[in-house]
Amino acid sequence: MEIKQQLRQTQQLVMTPQLQQAIKLLQMSRMELVDLVREEMLENPVLEDQVETGEVNAQGVEVQAPPEAATSIDRAVEADDRASEASVKGEEKKTDEIDWERYLENHAMQAPMPSSGRMSDEEMPGVEATLTKSEDLADHLAWQIRLTDFTDDEMRFVALVVGNLDENGYLKLEDTPPEEVVPRLAAEAEIDPEDAEEVLKMIQKLDPVGAASRDLRECLLVQAEHHGMDELVISVLRDHLTNLEKKNYAAIARDLKVTVEEIYDVAQVIAELEPRPGRDYVSEEPRYIVPDVYVTKVGDKYYVQANDDGMPRLKISGFYRAAMAGDPKAKEYIQGKLRSAQWLIRSIDQRRKTIVKVTECIVEKQRDFFDKGIEYLKPMILRDVAETVGMHESTISRVTSNKYVATPRGVFELKYFFNSAIRRDNADDIASESVKQAIKKIIAEEDERNPHSDQKIVEILAQDGVVIARRTVAKYREMLGILSSSKRKKYF
Repeated sequence: MEIKQQLRQTQQLVMTPQLQQAIKLLQMSRMELVDLVREEMLENPVLEDQVETGEVNAQGVEVQAPPEAATSIDRAVEADDRASEASVKGEEKKTDEIDWERYLENHAMQAPMPSSGRMSDEEMPGVEATLTKSEDLADHLAWQIRLTDFTDDEMRFVALVVGNLDENGYLKLEDTPPEEVVPRLAAEAEIDPEDAEEVLKMIQKLDPVGAASRDLRECLLVQAEHHGMDELVISVLRDHLTNLEKKNYAAIARDLKVTVEEIYDVAQVIAELEPRPGRDYVSEEPRYIVPDVYVTKVGDKYYVQANDDGMPRLKISGFYRAAMAGDPKAKEYIQGKLRSAQWLIRSIDQRRKTIVKVTECIVEKQRDFFDKGIEYLKPMILRDVAETVGMHESTISRVTSNKYVATPRGVFELKYFFNSAIRRDNADDIASESVKQAIKKIIAEEDERNPHSDQKIVEILAQDGVVIARRTVAKYREMLGILSSSKRKKYF
């Protein structure tokens, strides 16, 4: 054994903080990027939002308008001032010419105005238009509970019930079966379980009827009893809810010894009940999609333009450049902030250029989609775009995640244009998204009393040369949120 010294040269990729930031910016959505930029502007004093009246040169320093431009602007302002003064003088002259005696005479003959000076009841906005917060289910129930005469012990149980309602209005506890929910809450409220059941029944009769039920069967039974429905409806809900869901009306009729037509009528009545009592009190804020890029068609060409509306236009403050030269103690601090600001500006600009470049490649490869429609969407994977633009597949994946494009055919996520290929006989492959839309169209045109099975849809697609398995049809149908043929069938 011996000890030697060797000089070896190797290359290694180091994830610097700047590189990590660039990757993070690339996969951010537009709203996340705006929030990040605003936070950086608060933390980094060197960053400023560019003033619209000025221009910024390549170094990020604001360029003021030339003196000649300022002079022309001043002249225009002075001309507007002179025009305003002439208009005011003209109005004063017209005022002097008014016949005040005739004006006062006509004014005295007019009907008196309301003393309050307020709008009439018809012109006043409704109460719901003046609310700053919509009422949720808990607030609605609490208002009714305050009008009841529950004891203090019962009120503790009521508070636990209202506090454990889900968005559909059902009483549920995590990791607790429905039959054990009330005993558990009763023990926590320190009241008798039988009294708790009685209190729960009183809550379920409040508006909306059926709220605080533990499952669907109890919810529908509470509503049926509240509306005074006949015993046949109660029996179907209590003993045959599974067959009712499967639309196995013949089995229900055979078990209850009634005709199938009577079960049809019962099913129509039950369909009018509310399976989710809390749905009218769900107050979700709407989420708006802001596209990152626009695709516009001019003539026969498509142009891609980044959406810069609402995005802060960053620049480096000239004030701190001067402060760095005048104060040696602040030089090191400002230099660090300056480098961070310059890197952020370059990273955002590079992100913008990358998104535009990838979108241009997508438009070029999916030209038939933009010209003719979704039926002509071509199969495309990340590798196809990566090889064209000269980037890695992981970069393309980050660029297309949570990014949206506004096109003449609507707003789409960039990931929408990447689809696997479905083989067609004697024709080019078709995109999986086109097959989904074809399945959706076939189901929309079917006979509701005799809907197509998944195997029948396979045969219809085969007539157009699309070779696809039955389980693939079932998978695409579930992705589209379409029920199976047995649940789509209409009996009445």
